[in-house]
Amino acid sequence: MKRKSVAPERGTTAPKTGTAKTGTPKSGTAKGGATRAPAPKKATASAGTVKKSPPSPASGKATASRATASRATASPPAKKTATANTATANTATAKTGAAKTATAKTGTAKTAPESRIALVRRARRINRELAEVYPYAHPELDFRNPFELLVATVLSAQTTDLRVNQTTPALFAAYPTPEDLAAAVPEEVEELIRPTGFFRAKTKSIMGLSAALRDDFGGEVPGRLDDLVKLPGVGRKTAFVVLGNAFGVPGITVDTHFMRLARRWRWTASDDPVKIEAEVATMFPKSDWTMLSHRVIFHGRRICHARKPACGACPITHLCPSYGEGETDPEKARKLLKYEKGGFPGQRLNPPPDYPGRPAPPLGARD
Repeated sequence: MKRKSVAPERGTTAPKTGTAKTGTPKSGTAKGGATRAPAPKKATASAGTVKKSPPSPASGKATASRATASRATASPPAKKTATANTATANTATAKTGAAKTATAKTGTAKTAPESRIALVRRARRINRELAEVYPYAHPELDFRNPFELLVATVLSAQTTDLRVNQTTPALFAAYPTPEDLAAAVPEEVEELIRPTGFFRAKTKSIMGLSAALRDDFGGEVPGRLDDLVKLPGVGRKTAFVVLGNAFGVPGITVDTHFMRLARRWRWTASDDPVKIEAEVATMFPKSDWTMLSHRVIFHGRRICHARKPACGACPITHLCPSYGEGETDPEKARKLLKYEKGGFPGQRLNPPPDYPGRPAPPLGARD
């Protein structure tokens, strides 16, 4: 008799079968009735083909950087060169700009107007240094008295002191006093002073002033500016030469040399002798005026020439705002020096004892 299969009662555990061993247990059931958690997808994936996980943001950036670097490395050399050239050009432009800025600043500083105090200090320093260069500065006309100095100064217009000094010995030997010259025959005087040029006009002047001295001043040269400038042929320049060197009265002699150097040194911008005299007079003590005139004129005749100044041989270039207008090469500049500075005779036939150069030769003589 066949037995009927009896279903297990609730609460009892079913016997294990071979299916459990060979099959895959159900995901929801574990041994002993415990419930298992679902297996993670990674585990399932690991049993099969491994999938690549998506890159993290950080690793993406690193990869991009490496790729960019690779592209930069692989870029053609021309790009590198172009970049380098651009950088070099920019640097050069920057340097050039900086240099221009510096130059502009420097130029502004150089062209800045000189203050009045600085101008006066520089002018007085020039005078002091010229006194060291020309301690023997003196009037370069030969004379023995005020009358001879007055006549010689009138004759020196439009000629050199040397030519006057070579001419006056014969003139004063023939007419030693104002009375003698006032009574002379004009044609004879003209012949004596012919070497000085403009001899007819000069004859009229020196004979006229001689007559005025005889008639108005007792045959004596006056020692006042107002009286001197009333004489025929006598202006302020001539009057100051006579006052300063025959009477010891200070005065500034503005001749062509003084005028030229005063403008080169920026003491004045005027070309009017009277204005130059007034402007320069305010820069120096009155006691310096006469010797200042001699020193400036000496320097203008020997070194600071009109056409080609010897800048390279000038001892006061550090004080001269016009340095470079002439020859700056020292060797070439030395060849431009005149009189005792160049080893040549001076202008006076009878120079002062302290004059270091040679006397001038008489008219017609060769040195």
